Amino acid sequence: MKIPKRKLFLLIIFAYVAFSLYAAYNVFFSTKVISRVHRVVKTVAPSGGVRDGGAVLPFVPDEWNPWEDEQVEYNSALKKRREAFKQYMGRIDKSKPKRHKVQIWGKAAIGLYLWEHILEGPLNPTDKVAQWREGELQLGKIDFSFYTGPAVVQGHIPLDVNSLVLVLNGREQQKVAYSTRWLEHVQALVRSHTVSHVAVVLLGNEHCNNGWISPHLKRNGGFVDLLFLVYDSPWVNDKDVFQWPLGVATYRQFPMIRPNAQLITSNRPYLCNFLGTVYKNSSRETLMQVLKQSGLDKECITTAREKWLPQETGDSLRRYQAALAQSELTLCPVGINTECYRIYEACSYGSVPVVEDVLTPGTCAAGPSSPLRLLKAAGAPFIFINDWKELPAILERERGMNHEQRVDRRRRLLEWYAGFRQQMKERFTEVIEETFFKSG
Repeated sequence: MKIPKRKLFLLIIFAYVAFSLYAAYNVFFSTKVISRVHRVVKTVAPSGGVRDGGAVLPFVPDEWNPWEDEQVEYNSALKKRREAFKQYMGRIDKSKPKRHKVQIWGKAAIGLYLWEHILEGPLNPTDKVAQWREGELQLGKIDFSFYTGPAVVQGHIPLDVNSLVLVLNGREQQKVAYSTRWLEHVQALVRSHTVSHVAVVLLGNEHCNNGWISPHLKRNGGFVDLLFLVYDSPWVNDKDVFQWPLGVATYRQFPMIRPNAQLITSNRPYLCNFLGTVYKNSSRETLMQVLKQSGLDKECITTAREKWLPQETGDSLRRYQAALAQSELTLCPVGINTECYRIYEACSYGSVPVVEDVLTPGTCAAGPSSPLRLLKAAGAPFIFINDWKELPAILERERGMNHEQRVDRRRRLLEWYAGFRQQMKERFTEVIEETFFKSG
């Protein structure tokens, strides 16, 4: 039967409208899954729902994430990479040498020789008369910090380490009393477990009478692990007591001298120099007599005074430095002890020390290498004499040297002195590290 076109057209329109209504119902009202892209999953609560005060809470649908699987894989891979990076950094940290911190409290002038001349550490401010000066330096596995000056007083130093080096002066009774108070302060820090390791660098007595510090040494029941001691003390055993150089007179503002070509190659107009105190009935009187009787005082710079002066003026320091820089030799007679600042100051300028090699009274070691056993063991290129009557012959040989020979000798002396300071630096840091941190 043939269907009229009008009826066919109406039938098609009816079918289209019915399908549209059915589709709209499924989109807006049905909770069934209609596609992978848009679906709502019904969450069924236990026992038909969750009741709160008798009311049934509505079901809360979760939105479906089509990239959920990929995100899980990405997060898992990211977590693995992070763990691998942490392990890598851990291996690097383990391979790095462990660093240690040590503070140095400079409560004696030789602390400046230790810090600036031996360790070559910076110091701020540069003003030598500043009330508070400090510096930091890394050597080997140790980070050193240094504090010095009149304002560095007990209880006012920032202490963030448990290892200390205390630099003290024990040359005379007044200094001993001052140093003892500092030791008592550090002992209190040890007892409170604030500090675990202590070393002392001590300018000892010139007669080597240092019994006052003995009870503080760990081997005698005290708390001081290490002692670096100036002068040829019989206590030195290279285990817990080590000999330390006197150095230059930093308390008189003697500076750190940096060698240069002028210092090495210049023509020096004088054979020798001696500027210092001439004590009654001492070998220094003999020295001055020999120079005058031989007419050598005209070829040497000499300035004698009868009384020792603890401080230099600006002019006297400049004259003294000029004498060292203009002389081939520096005469070093004994004082209370054979070791004197003059020896190290002469080395700073490449002026060869002529050292009176005799023992002085006291309890210092009297072995075959004493006095000056530390310098002799390091191969010091000095001229050693037993009597100043030997001086004219030494100066006669000096006249016979040509300029090239003198320049070569100066260079060797300056190189030796730089090497000696380096040797002391390495000894100091190695002993501190071995004693303080060997089990750390």
